[in-house]
Amino acid sequence: MMKLLSGAALAVPALLPFAAAAQTMPHDMPGMTMPMPDTGTNPAADAPAPPPAHDMAAMPGMTMGDGVSAAGSGTARNPGAEGMMRGLHLSTGDWMVMLHGYAFATYTDQGGPRGRDKAFVSSMAMLSAAHDLAPATHLQLRTMVSLDALMGPRGYPNLFATGETANGRDPLIDRQHPHDLFMELAARVDQDVAPGTSLFLYGGPVAEPALGPSAFMHRGSALYQPLSPITHHWFDSTHISYGVVTGGVSAAHWQIEGSGFRGREPDQHRWGIETPGLDSWSVRATWNPSAHWSAQVSHGRIRSPEQLEADTDEARTTASVQYARSGLSALAAFSAKNKLPGRTLTAFLGEVNWDFAAAETVFGRVENVANDELFPDPANPLHGRKFRVSLFQAGYAHRLKLTRDTGLALGGALGVYAKPAALDAAYGRFPVSATVFAKLTLGK
Repeated sequence: MMKLLSGAALAVPALLPFAAAAQTMPHDMPGMTMPMPDTGTNPAADAPAPPPAHDMAAMPGMTMGDGVSAAGSGTARNPGAEGMMRGLHLSTGDWMVMLHGYAFATYTDQGGPRGRDKAFVSSMAMLSAAHDLAPATHLQLRTMVSLDALMGPRGYPNLFATGETANGRDPLIDRQHPHDLFMELAARVDQDVAPGTSLFLYGGPVAEPALGPSAFMHRGSALYQPLSPITHHWFDSTHISYGVVTGGVSAAHWQIEGSGFRGREPDQHRWGIETPGLDSWSVRATWNPSAHWSAQVSHGRIRSPEQLEADTDEARTTASVQYARSGLSALAAFSAKNKLPGRTLTAFLGEVNWDFAAAETVFGRVENVANDELFPDPANPLHGRKFRVSLFQAGYAHRLKLTRDTGLALGGALGVYAKPAALDAAYGRFPVSATVFAKLTLGK
């Protein structure tokens, strides 16, 4: 416990410069609806009414139809009832510009012999601009950046997580890699072709193809989760792809789309932009029967995703259902990752986030995944063996409203694991992971 508290003392001061800046931000800037879940307040109780001017909610890609769906990461959809993000914005002529971001100061102590502890700050800033090219033609420009690389090339400890590399030679095992500086540099054009229906084209040098549900940092069900899912490379690993072109048709209750993109995941050089390409493809169908539900099924063929397994392609199939109502957001998802050549590895993910009081939130995550990358050394007798492991995590966050446009959430989470006895020597019989955090958000 003392180790956990001392780690928290190291992590929380990293937010003090952000908090000081937030207190000095102007409070009279009008809100702007954006495709992000609420962060820090009860939307029904605290959100101000949207202003009559500069409201982007009616634009394709922001909310669809009568609010049946809200946009997530890339071109993914979330349930409309999940709530729309309000960021700081200004208008310049016919352009509307929005700024949103967060800094997530975290200390985690991952249990067992292979667990490590670390204090770090993850972050994201999003700048979006929208403009009508014509009465039925709408343009969005998007930029999303992160300073995660400041935490170091090995990222942070996350027991049973695998994927990517810190140095180009050794795989990251029991760790989550940092995000690249550029998470999105993309544009989207929507052309209305009928009432409530549009054709769209999305893409750019850094973007997200139509594969899987919305990435975890853009889901209301993962709003206060301090760590990425250990199933990240089954569901979210393509959310930063260097080179994406997506086309589709979007209506109030459904969307069908297809993407061409570069399959190779980002390398260990996190500050630059890698050479874009279009060597992989994916298709996705999404259905929103009401504002409370969103379901998607997607499939992709990914060329050489892992730097250390250049001769291995991947066929990935995902399915997910999201639900949102009155401060509750939940997700259930399945993914099958078929290595070509190689075996098929499946994963299951469940998440829930519940604002049960005006300033109180509880959240949880359940994961089950078959992984054959835990022992990369060929001399290890467990090398290449497939092990199915599970994570059960629960947490709590207390939300503070700093200004109209900024919020702070303080909380923590505990995680326990289920695994085969063959892993006891490496991971211990009953590892327990503990994490505390402070999340400062710009934009409601």
